[in-house]
Amino acid sequence: MLFPGVEELDAIGPWEMAALWARQSGGPEQCLMIGQGEGPITCAKGLVLLPQASFATAPPLDVLLVPGGLGTRTEVNNAALITFIRQQAACCRAVLSVCTGAFLLHAAGLLSGKRATTHWASLERLRALGDVEVVEERFTRDGAIWTAAGISSGIDLTLQFIAETAGEEVAAQVQLEAEYFPSTKIYGAAASCGKGAAYFQTS
Repeated sequence: MLFPGVEELDAIGPWEMAALWARQSGGPEQCLMIGQGEGPITCAKGLVLLPQASFATAPPLDVLLVPGGLGTRTEVNNAALITFIRQQAACCRAVLSVCTGAFLLHAAGLLSGKRATTHWASLERLRALGDVEVVEERFTRDGAIWTAAGISSGIDLTLQFIAETAGEEVAAQVQLEAEYFPSTKIYGAAASCGKGAAYFQTS
């Protein structure tokens, strides 16, 4: 799902994994970028994406991925978008969010009483909602609801979803084709100065 101000990699990272999965036997029959309308959408860093379907024309979805980005701060008040998430979620086998997409899931009533995560800079804001068990992990699952931390973590979330849905070897092939074998190197001192989620702090 797309909206103005969506974070580019939140959407494109999972899209890449899903599209590679779709090349395999038994993979998704179709991957769609969906916007409220079908006009161009400007992302948080200026990339422009063109939805293939609108909220009105989108089919019932098997899986819905809701990315985050600065745009979520206004989109939580977009009744059409929140209704779209809620209505699609009623029939989806899984709903996934990346980064601050978690706040859109919450607005749609999908996170109450659930375990969830979000970008490290928004963890306290998610805790302040009061009805979410916030975990500082790269991604987490609670039933049919999956949430990922910041930006790049959506790739890991999607690979894990593929592994649990289609098996480890299918996920392994996607990972290989994407050459997604992240370095464990942590640069500089930014992750050791008290900022960030518990899972990557170095001190």
